[in-house]
Amino acid sequence: MAKYNWSFANVGGVTRVRIQSAEDIRHLGELDKKMWTVLSCPTTGLEISSDSLSLMDLDGDGKLRVKEVIATADYLCATLKDAKSLFEQSDSIALDNIADESLKAVAEKLAKDGKVSLADVQAAIDAVTVEEKPVPAAPLEADVIAAYKEKQAEYAAYFEQEKLQKLGLAVIAEDAPKPGMTEKKFLEMGAQIARWESEVESLKLKVESELAEARAEFMPLRKLLLIHRDFYRLLRNFVTLEDFYDRDSSTIASFEAGTLIIDQRACHLCMRVHDPAKHDAQAPLSGMYLIYCNCVNQKTGKSMAIVAAVTQGEVNNLSIGKNAVFYDNDGLDYDATVTKIIDNPISIRQSFWTPYRKFANWVEDKINKSAAEKDAKAFGDLTAKGEGLIANGEKKEEQKPAFDIAKFAGIFAAIGMALGMIGAALVSVAEGMSGFKWWQYIIVFVCILLVISGPSMIMAWLKLRRRNLAPVLNANGWAINSDALVSVLFGRTLTEQVMFPVVKLPKVKGQMDSWKKWLIAICSILVGLGIICGVLYLCGFCFSCLRFH
Repeated sequence: MAKYNWSFANVGGVTRVRIQSAEDIRHLGELDKKMWTVLSCPTTGLEISSDSLSLMDLDGDGKLRVKEVIATADYLCATLKDAKSLFEQSDSIALDNIADESLKAVAEKLAKDGKVSLADVQAAIDAVTVEEKPVPAAPLEADVIAAYKEKQAEYAAYFEQEKLQKLGLAVIAEDAPKPGMTEKKFLEMGAQIARWESEVESLKLKVESELAEARAEFMPLRKLLLIHRDFYRLLRNFVTLEDFYDRDSSTIASFEAGTLIIDQRACHLCMRVHDPAKHDAQAPLSGMYLIYCNCVNQKTGKSMAIVAAVTQGEVNNLSIGKNAVFYDNDGLDYDATVTKIIDNPISIRQSFWTPYRKFANWVEDKINKSAAEKDAKAFGDLTAKGEGLIANGEKKEEQKPAFDIAKFAGIFAAIGMALGMIGAALVSVAEGMSGFKWWQYIIVFVCILLVISGPSMIMAWLKLRRRNLAPVLNANGWAINSDALVSVLFGRTLTEQVMFPVVKLPKVKGQMDSWKKWLIAICSILVGLGIICGVLYLCGFCFSCLRFH
């Protein structure tokens, strides 16, 4: 047999197979498993109907695998005359396209205008009825049965204690509540109620069995219509991930749960979190900036945990505990609270400021820590002094320690040595730069900025090139067989930043014009650079004079 000629395309930066024709679906079993983007996915928690996915899950283990997708493709190609209708993703099928004669005969009973739809089949299933069976009469009044069930455990325990008391193995307290019947009567009532409940349950199961038997005629057609509607969408999310990378279409990937609105941006790549422990191990490998949120709808009580990817903007205002709003794909809104953040670069521009932001945070933390320690020490000293005054009954003058000249001489010597070393270093730098022209000082300043920010920018560039959604999907129970890269350009489609129109606001009294602010800022920068260059030049000149003398 000749090898089937597959078509390939670059999807998401990776070469993938394209499923474009009925023949592609017919030959799906011949596709090398190494070429499949996904090897397995869960049958629940996706944006594809769980009814359809469970019908394709032949072994019922909650996972849909390659062999089951192939088996479903073979079933559709055998049941339909032309599998091309699968690309329409419709829940109706033309009668002329049904190859299976038994399914066609059922469809002809329900068809309208030569087509049978899922709604027609569901209406027929709901209309099925069976002969009503008389329910056996209850042996006792409803309130008596309810009271018996409420007291059943208590009475049984009492009669058990009574037996043990007769044997001398237990003693029933005199004030213990006693049943208003004998044990014999209690057991007879229990037997009557149990027998009646068994008859009612047996009748219920019989009715359900008859209903299932009567509806069985329509179930194969329902299965065909469900899979006919959802199978091609499954292929686009299983074989190629096309629904994820095709942001121009109205469809979304089966794992996208909705949109998170936070910090003046809309994060469209949001997924449900089923196992937080797996996310802790896998998600950091994605190289993406991820926000985890707990979402609750106060009206319905529905809740879910999600993870959202941030691929544009700054992160200064994103922190644990921040509130946001999440909209699922049905438009239902949830109150969202950030519970965890995985910090990774969002852009090279943002990474330029990362070292300075971290340094500022470090300084702020040190200042806060030092202030807290001093405040605690001062409060402790004040408390100790207060306790001492209360204990002694009188105020004692605090004795100051004698001035230790030797101790302070060592400190002054150390400070002088440090200042001398710093001065020598600055003079050496100034000597080397004394012959520079004015524009060379600017180059030196730019080089210093690059030395500080360069490593952070390089690391960001490397991470942005390797951003991969596959680890996050793996954490959600998928078996991803290929990279799911998220490039910088593609990432911009996943996070939408706010775009305000340019408006001219009325000038507030005393407010400075924008051009004046820019002029002051530029002049300040130039003056600062001039002072730095002047100081370096004078230091170099003074050093040259000292060396000459």
